[in-house]
Amino acid sequence: QVQLVESGGGLVKAGDSLRLSCTASGRAFGRRAMGWFRQAPGKEREWVAAISLNSDNLKYTDSVLGRFTISRDNAKKTVILQMDNLKPDDTAVYYCAAGSEYSAPIEIKLGRVAHWGQGTQVTVSS
Repeated sequence: QVQLVESGGGLVKAGDSLRLSCTASGRAFGRRAMGWFRQAPGKEREWVAAISLNSDNLKYTDSVLGRFTISRDNAKKTVILQMDNLKPDDTAVYYCAAGSEYSAPIEIKLGRVAHWGQGTQVTVSS
Protein backbone atom coordinates (compact mmCIF):
# COMPACT_ATOMS: atom_id res chain seq x y z
CA GLN A 1 0.00 0.00 0.00
CA VAL A 2 1.18 3.53 -0.77
CA GLN A 3 0.26 6.56 1.29
CA LEU A 4 0.75 10.09 0.00
CA VAL A 5 0.79 13.20 2.19
CA GLU A 6 0.79 16.68 0.65
CA SER A 7 1.94 19.87 2.30
CA GLY A 8 2.76 23.45 1.35
CA GLY A 9 -0.58 24.87 0.37
CA GLY A 10 -1.78 28.26 1.52
CA LEU A 11 -3.17 31.68 0.68
CA VAL A 12 -1.05 33.87 -1.60
CA LYS A 13 -1.46 36.82 -3.93
CA ALA A 14 -1.36 36.73 -7.70
CA GLY A 15 2.23 36.61 -8.91
CA ASP A 16 3.50 34.87 -5.78
CA SER A 17 5.02 31.39 -5.57
CA LEU A 18 4.23 28.26 -3.60
CA ARG A 19 6.03 24.96 -3.26
CA LEU A 20 3.91 21.85 -2.76
CA SER A 21 5.48 18.72 -1.40
CA CYS A 22 4.22 15.15 -1.46
CA THR A 23 5.87 12.53 0.72
CA ALA A 24 5.20 8.87 0.06
CA SER A 25 5.35 5.82 2.23
CA GLY A 26 5.06 2.23 1.13
CA ARG A 27 6.34 0.23 -1.76
CA ALA A 28 8.21 1.07 -4.90
CA PHE A 29 8.09 4.87 -4.97
CA GLY A 30 11.03 4.93 -7.35
CA ARG A 31 9.23 2.62 -9.78
CA ARG A 32 6.09 4.73 -10.14
CA ALA A 33 5.26 7.73 -12.27
CA MET A 34 4.00 10.54 -10.07
CA GLY A 35 1.86 13.57 -10.68
CA TRP A 36 -0.34 16.36 -9.45
CA PHE A 37 -4.01 17.06 -10.05
CA ARG A 38 -6.21 19.89 -8.86
CA GLN A 39 -9.89 20.49 -8.31
CA ALA A 40 -11.42 23.94 -8.21
CA PRO A 41 -14.81 24.58 -6.58
CA GLY A 42 -17.61 23.36 -8.81
CA LYS A 43 -15.24 21.82 -11.34
CA GLU A 44 -13.96 18.37 -12.10
CA ARG A 45 -10.53 17.26 -10.98
CA GLU A 46 -7.95 18.02 -13.66
CA TRP A 47 -4.46 16.80 -14.29
CA VAL A 48 -1.65 19.35 -13.78
CA ALA A 49 1.74 17.68 -14.14
CA ALA A 50 3.46 14.29 -14.27
CA ILE A 51 6.99 12.97 -13.93
CA SER A 52 8.61 9.70 -14.95
CA LEU A 53 10.46 7.25 -12.72
CA ASN A 54 13.87 8.82 -13.33
CA SER A 55 12.69 12.38 -14.05
CA ASP A 56 13.59 12.28 -17.74
CA ASN A 57 10.01 12.74 -18.94
CA LEU A 58 7.97 15.67 -17.63
CA LYS A 59 4.48 16.63 -18.72
CA TYR A 60 2.38 19.70 -17.94
CA THR A 61 -1.08 20.85 -18.78
CA ASP A 62 -0.99 23.90 -21.06
CA SER A 63 -2.31 26.34 -18.48
CA VAL A 64 0.68 25.86 -16.16
CA LEU A 65 3.44 25.40 -18.73
CA GLY A 66 6.31 27.75 -17.98
CA ARG A 67 5.01 28.55 -14.49
CA PHE A 68 4.97 25.19 -12.67
CA THR A 69 7.83 22.73 -12.30
CA ILE A 70 7.51 19.14 -11.13
CA SER A 71 10.46 17.28 -9.64
CA ARG A 72 11.14 14.23 -7.50
CA ASP A 73 13.69 12.82 -5.10
CA ASN A 74 13.44 9.04 -5.08
CA ALA A 75 15.77 8.69 -2.10
CA LYS A 76 13.47 10.91 -0.03
CA LYS A 77 10.28 9.54 -1.63
CA THR A 78 9.19 13.08 -2.36
CA VAL A 79 7.56 14.86 -5.28
CA ILE A 80 7.63 18.64 -5.51
CA LEU A 81 5.42 21.02 -7.45
CA GLN A 82 7.03 24.44 -7.64
CA MET A 83 4.38 26.96 -8.62
CA ASP A 84 5.51 30.41 -9.77
CA ASN A 85 3.59 33.43 -11.04
CA LEU A 86 0.39 32.08 -9.53
CA LYS A 87 -2.95 33.27 -10.87
CA PRO A 88 -6.40 33.33 -9.27
CA ASP A 89 -7.42 30.56 -11.70
CA ASP A 90 -4.88 28.31 -9.97
CA THR A 91 -7.04 28.29 -6.85
CA ALA A 92 -7.93 24.67 -6.10
CA VAL A 93 -7.30 21.69 -3.90
CA TYR A 94 -4.11 20.07 -5.18
CA TYR A 95 -3.74 16.29 -5.04
CA CYS A 96 -0.64 14.18 -5.30
CA ALA A 97 -1.04 11.05 -7.41
CA ALA A 98 0.97 7.87 -7.84
CA GLY A 99 0.76 5.53 -10.77
CA SER A 100 1.06 1.77 -10.63
CA GLU A 101 4.52 0.18 -10.62
CA TYR A 102 6.47 0.89 -13.82
CA SER A 103 3.84 3.35 -14.97
CA ALA A 104 4.58 6.21 -17.37
CA PRO A 105 3.64 9.90 -17.07
CA ILE A 106 1.09 9.54 -19.87
CA GLU A 107 -0.86 7.17 -17.64
CA ILE A 108 -1.01 9.79 -14.91
CA LYS A 109 -2.16 12.34 -17.49
CA LEU A 110 -4.95 9.97 -18.54
CA GLY A 111 -6.10 9.57 -14.97
CA ARG A 112 -4.80 6.06 -14.40
CA VAL A 113 -3.89 6.74 -10.81
CA ALA A 114 -3.27 3.97 -8.30
CA HIS A 115 -3.00 6.11 -5.16
CA TRP A 116 -4.16 9.59 -4.15
CA GLY A 117 -3.15 11.99 -1.43
CA GLN A 118 -5.69 13.79 0.71
CA GLY A 119 -5.15 17.17 -0.95
CA THR A 120 -3.87 20.58 0.06
CA GLN A 121 -5.67 23.89 -0.52
CA VAL A 122 -4.09 26.59 -2.67
CA THR A 123 -5.85 29.94 -2.78
CA VAL A 124 -4.62 32.78 -4.97
CA SER A 125 -6.13 36.21 -4.45
CA SER A 126 -6.15 38.90 -7.13
